[in-house]
Amino acid sequence: MELDGKTALITGAARGLGLAIAQRFAAGGARVALADIDGDTARAAATAIGGGAVGLACDVTDPASVRAAIDGAVAAFGALYVMVNNAGIEIGKPIPETSDEEFAQILDVNVKGTFYGIKYSIAALAQTRGTILNLSSVAGLAGVPLLGAYCATKAAVIRLTQTAAIELRDAGIRVNALCPAFIGTAMVDRLVAPFEAATGADFGDLVAAAQGRLGTAEEVAEMAAFLVSDDAGFITGSFYTLDNTLTARVL
Repeated sequence: MELDGKTALITGAARGLGLAIAQRFAAGGARVALADIDGDTARAAATAIGGGAVGLACDVTDPASVRAAIDGAVAAFGALYVMVNNAGIEIGKPIPETSDEEFAQILDVNVKGTFYGIKYSIAALAQTRGTILNLSSVAGLAGVPLLGAYCATKAAVIRLTQTAAIELRDAGIRVNALCPAFIGTAMVDRLVAPFEAATGADFGDLVAAAQGRLGTAEEVAEMAAFLVSDDAGFITGSFYTLDNTLTARVL
């Protein structure tokens, strides 16, 4: 799963899963561009990674900003082999309490952001027969109380992934998705209070019952590294769960 000679652009890479993916790719020999709406933090993270990593400001809800980030990565590296559409936000509220503005925002970031990342990376990836990796979630596979809006967006990411894989196969571009369960990130930390308020149960107990423990960002990054590597050359149009039996359970 070494990535020597690869170049990658990762959105939402200033922290959390995006940063862990960037670090793993760099450790495997790839040169990485970390794109984030917080450009300063992305640039600081790129400096810490070293090895020619670059940080870029990118608002994934703005197609011009996405195009500029892709152009920036190509300008920095000469070619682009991997596009990781990781940027995302969550809403931890019941559907009746989710405002129209909140729903529009999560669609903009999670769905439109992924769509733009796919659409505008195609030209560069066709030159390298590259690969696209989209971050979905187990919440895209089934309903989850308090995560109705999030579930809708992550289900959309899976369907975008499958459709793009079909359309881009003849161009040599592979497209896959990752569907993590609860991972130890700041995003999950923000869900603790609403889940405990809604259920009256300790969040740690809920996680332990559903999936044994929190996953780690490094575990997600390891799977990401495999899917963008040449070892996964026959894998496209797939979505992979990382959930320690959460979605396999009936009771």
